[in-house]
Amino acid sequence: MGKDDDFFPYPFGPSRTIGRLRRCGRLRLSAAIVQPPLARSIRLSTVIKLDRLPALISPRGILRRIAQLGSVGALALLLSIHPFLLAPASQLAQTVDGPPFGLPFDTPPGPSTWLMVQPYGNTIGAFFRRKTTYAAGQGLHFGVDLSARCGTPIVAIGDGIVAKVDALEHGSRPHNLMIDHPNGYASFYGHLLERPNLAVGQTVRRGEVVAQVGDPDETCTSRPHLHLEIRNAGAYNRAFNPVPLIEADWDTLALTGGFSRGFARDLSDPRRWQRMQDQPEVRFGGPLLNDYPNPWPPEWRR
Repeated sequence: MGKDDDFFPYPFGPSRTIGRLRRCGRLRLSAAIVQPPLARSIRLSTVIKLDRLPALISPRGILRRIAQLGSVGALALLLSIHPFLLAPASQLAQTVDGPPFGLPFDTPPGPSTWLMVQPYGNTIGAFFRRKTTYAAGQGLHFGVDLSARCGTPIVAIGDGIVAKVDALEHGSRPHNLMIDHPNGYASFYGHLLERPNLAVGQTVRRGEVVAQVGDPDETCTSRPHLHLEIRNAGAYNRAFNPVPLIEADWDTLALTGGFSRGFARDLSDPRRWQRMQDQPEVRFGGPLLNDYPNPWPPEWRR
């Protein structure tokens, strides 16, 4: 497909939407978003320019578009924009503005600064330890690991309020930090060098230094890195894929970092969860999501 022929499959999250809108400059809704048998027999699409999105998702705009498209086109449209219809106004504004968070470092990635060494999700490393290290997170790596030298400054990824300091019930020793954000998310920073010099209830701003990179082995020579998670503020019992929530060139980070082993596969559904962008949400304490009867790589290849 060409640049203007991109379309959004259903379902798509609001925060994923804006990145693709920016890349193609317009949104193409297609009957291909419905189930494959219908998609194969009908190819009906309509182009919605970005600057007309607010008008489209108003009640009058929706009714006008439905009248223009007919029954099948209306179904495709409603399936595509339903996240906007159900989202609160604050979330919609956040989506149109782009991902709500920035990176936790104020320097660009590179061999002399920091690199991504393990993304969020069904990584092969997490799969092999799904019943031990990652059992509480449904067998997935429920954060993103960014390697950096011990003492590298870590900045807040968004405005917020300090919720917890050294809350070791969340793991990521020797020190950690939780910040609640006004959009309902919380950011968690683990494997810190020392206890952050912050108090619970203290306000922090995006880009403000809040901690330093440490090493879970406390040697600063074995595997110093930041373990970053995005959770639900307050309950902290769910973890979300940071890729659609943090403004970054994730494809480049995956190419230049140490992550090269890919994601584990269920050979009965081998395309599932094979991209950084489509990794599932984690519910802590829930059942394993990747306890496959026929996995790849197989257990004997460890």
